[in-house]
Amino acid sequence: MTLRKKLLLFIPLLVLLTNGVTFFLFESSKTVQHSYNTMMDRMLLYTQSAQTAEDYVRALYTYLLNPEDSRRLALHRQQESLALIQGRLETQQTETAIAGVLQGYIHMLGTLAEQTQSAEKAKTQNDALAYYENAEQTSSFIREEERRLIDLELSAYEPVYRSIQLEIVQMDWLGPAVFMINTLLSIVLALWISRSITEPVDRLVLTARQLSKGQLDTAYLPERTNDELGILSESFRLMIQDLNEFMVKDKEHHESERLIKELELQALQSQINPHFLFNTLNVLSKLALLEGADQTSDLIVSMSKLIRYNLSQLDRPVTLGDELKHVREYFTIQQARFRNRVEIRQQIDDSVLGILIPALTIQPLVENAYVHGVERMESGGVIELLVEQAGDGARIKITDNGAGMTAAQRDALLALQEPPQPSSLKKNSMGFGTRNVIKRLRLFYNRQDIVRIESEPERGTTVILLVPKLSDHDKKGGTAADVPFIDRR
Repeated sequence: MTLRKKLLLFIPLLVLLTNGVTFFLFESSKTVQHSYNTMMDRMLLYTQSAQTAEDYVRALYTYLLNPEDSRRLALHRQQESLALIQGRLETQQTETAIAGVLQGYIHMLGTLAEQTQSAEKAKTQNDALAYYENAEQTSSFIREEERRLIDLELSAYEPVYRSIQLEIVQMDWLGPAVFMINTLLSIVLALWISRSITEPVDRLVLTARQLSKGQLDTAYLPERTNDELGILSESFRLMIQDLNEFMVKDKEHHESERLIKELELQALQSQINPHFLFNTLNVLSKLALLEGADQTSDLIVSMSKLIRYNLSQLDRPVTLGDELKHVREYFTIQQARFRNRVEIRQQIDDSVLGILIPALTIQPLVENAYVHGVERMESGGVIELLVEQAGDGARIKITDNGAGMTAAQRDALLALQEPPQPSSLKKNSMGFGTRNVIKRLRLFYNRQDIVRIESEPERGTTVILLVPKLSDHDKKGGTAADVPFIDRR
């Protein structure tokens, strides 16, 4: 069982047990409180009704002595209070033994109200006094019945009180017992989980210390278990085994590396001198020209210029005009290869040709348009190069109508990551040259929004470079001009 399962299983069970006992105790106390409140409310209602009846009779007496409007108003208020209490008594739910007495009590309240109203409306003083005496006698009966109802309530709820007292006694010992059991379970669970975690961790720490001292020994690792720490210890064991194997292979690698360096030195010593290569290409160009092969001579000259540009001082920025001359030489060579299969369209704004950019920036993008865009098209291929002014800088747009790429491949290219389908890289992605150009441009200008790519499968690709104009500080050695870039080769 994993540590996560242990924690998610035992801790919630412990919490549920605690919450269950707490809920039981709470409901028991709630039941006791509800019963007590119900009984007390009824008894208070009995007392209030008897007191209101007496106040009603007293207000009648005051009115009969002096029948003023204010005393009549006070009499009516007492009458309304008595009627309200009578309505509340009618809604009470009591025991069967109390229900009959309660109905008689309510009936007496109604009789009192009738007698009081009759006294108020009597035409003669004698009749009013007679009704008053009857109402006073009824009020005394109401007081007696009120005491009787309270006694009946206490008698009826006596068994309930005894049961509640027994439950309270049980809860008095149940609460501490549950607390002790819960505490013991918590301690046992904490010790068990702590031991299952800390012991393997301590052994892993000891193994790590031995590794830091260079002792590749697996004797201190804990036993293999099915939890996360067991998986971690097994990973440690495999890592130590791999380190032992690596040390053996490393000795062999150092020996082979020494031999490889010797071979590299020999290869460097046998490389062709670039000046000799340029001279040879010039001789071939002149020879082709003398033999009447003008196109071959032009191609050799273009090739010579391309190689000379590639081997020039690439750690310094060049003007956009020089870079476009290099691109035109590349167009010349590729047109000799593709002929009418690919149409080249150029639209150049001469006002931006003085802007500085890193060398070998546009040509790799044009090359990718050929290789990954229109190379497999039998006809109808179009590559368009647009250079125009955009604010203080230039906007360079290389567009082809070739294979294109997916959104995932485009995003991976802009993130300088491997495409999601590396096996199809040569068919429908831009390749390492474009990632190198993007990285160099971002380093050179210290901006991340310098390159934008728009592409859809089978609908071509558009690469847009937003080249800012370098300030005087940058031209004299500022931040952008000082950033070296890596050759795409």
